[in-house]
Amino acid sequence: MIKPMLRFRIFSIALITSFYALSGAAQQREVHDEFFWLSQMNKATAVINTDEGLLEKSIAPRIAIGIAKVIKDGNQTGGKRPSSVITYEPLLIKAAGSEVTLLHAGRSSQDMHATYRAAIMRDDLLSLATQLNKTAGSLVKLADKHAGTIVPNYTNGVAAQPNSFGHYLLGHAAGLERDAQRIREAYGRVDRSAMGTTVLNGSSWPLNRTRMADYLGFAAIVDNAYDASQISSMEHPVEIGAIVTSIALHTGNFVEDVMTQYAQSRPWILLQEGGVNTYVSSAMPQKRNPGLLNRTRRDASTAITLAMGAIMQAHNITPGMPDPKEVDANSAMVYSAINFLQSWDKILNSLVISPERALEELNSDWTASQELADVLMRKYKLPFRVGHHFASDIVDYAKVNNIKPLDFPYAQAQRIYKEAVKNDAAGGLPMSEAEFRSTLDPIAIIKHRASVGGPQPVEMDRMLKVASQNLVQQNEWIKDKRAKINASLARLDRDFDKLQSTKAN
Repeated sequence: MIKPMLRFRIFSIALITSFYALSGAAQQREVHDEFFWLSQMNKATAVINTDEGLLEKSIAPRIAIGIAKVIKDGNQTGGKRPSSVITYEPLLIKAAGSEVTLLHAGRSSQDMHATYRAAIMRDDLLSLATQLNKTAGSLVKLADKHAGTIVPNYTNGVAAQPNSFGHYLLGHAAGLERDAQRIREAYGRVDRSAMGTTVLNGSSWPLNRTRMADYLGFAAIVDNAYDASQISSMEHPVEIGAIVTSIALHTGNFVEDVMTQYAQSRPWILLQEGGVNTYVSSAMPQKRNPGLLNRTRRDASTAITLAMGAIMQAHNITPGMPDPKEVDANSAMVYSAINFLQSWDKILNSLVISPERALEELNSDWTASQELADVLMRKYKLPFRVGHHFASDIVDYAKVNNIKPLDFPYAQAQRIYKEAVKNDAAGGLPMSEAEFRSTLDPIAIIKHRASVGGPQPVEMDRMLKVASQNLVQQNEWIKDKRAKINASLARLDRDFDKLQSTKAN
């Protein structure tokens, strides 16, 4: 019988395997696997230890040639690409003889595996950051397009207030910006090399850990040798899982907000029909089911499931145990997030918004009623709760009599005002009929917002600029991190090639 957690792992690996088959971004990830990073460590060890006098220069070229042969063979179609030190080393011995094991001075599978896990997770985080930025970019672009589109916003599932659709979208973009910040912060903790710490407490060999980290593109080393493979490498999947969970929750919130429109007979926002977006019901010809929304929500839930797996596996085990560290499962978790972010991006680029229908819905309900209380307090010093009571009485009367906001009789408003505020203010309704009606106009409400962060045009312009700048900065950060890794590996290649061509004295 397969244990539940083992089934979970099998599912995780199946997920990432299927995703790699579909994702162009995964092609680079397939190359930078465990074998790749073990090979880089062997190359760097040969170069550094030769320079530092820990490996005799007379045998270094032969060892380097052996490493190069194992790498070349592994890069062939069907070639062996072992993922552990124990299964990699026999290939080295076969290629260069037993002397090649001199490379293992001061090393262990513990620090080497911790290092390649960090390197792979680092690559995965950059892939996640790239897709997150792309999806956030679609949000900001759509927000710019609909800065002046006035729509209902909902709280507790009920139409609450009018808002700019662009403002609403920028709110979601702000959530993804915090996720981008979390990725950058987590990256700094992952971007550290464990190499040279051996198992628990370092080595009697004076290894140059900093140079090793630099060759592998890491920004720093894990300072404490015990922390390197026993503590920090176990917490990485949990921290990344928290980021994946946050992004999934943001995605699910947006999807469900759109999904509720499909329960209406006349929605103001839908997916463009056809393709992968919608499909016709097999029984009911009138139905166009939002398949893309359903799949995106499902995939976001799957990602949360995978993220919870990392937490459960790290729970109640002794330091250093391998349970939460498996590369395939942790990469599956990250790529599941990339998967649903790609789907969210498709949603954003497939939305059909009807400003006329949105405004009709606003003017058919009383989502502008709070503005009555606000204006009465701001301009006429009426206590908010009294004004709120007046506005609530108007809504009650209107719903009983089936009156829409813009059709409400001004005389009835005057009567209700006198009854509502007779103990709190003298005189009648201070608003003229024109002011009363403009106060209930959703478009006027949005234009006259004055607080920072609101949907008024001047604030929308400011926030769109900030959101665009955030996207540019995040893109530059991704490019900078990738460039550092690539430059470090290129420098290692050059120095390793020199070592291969060095003639023994």
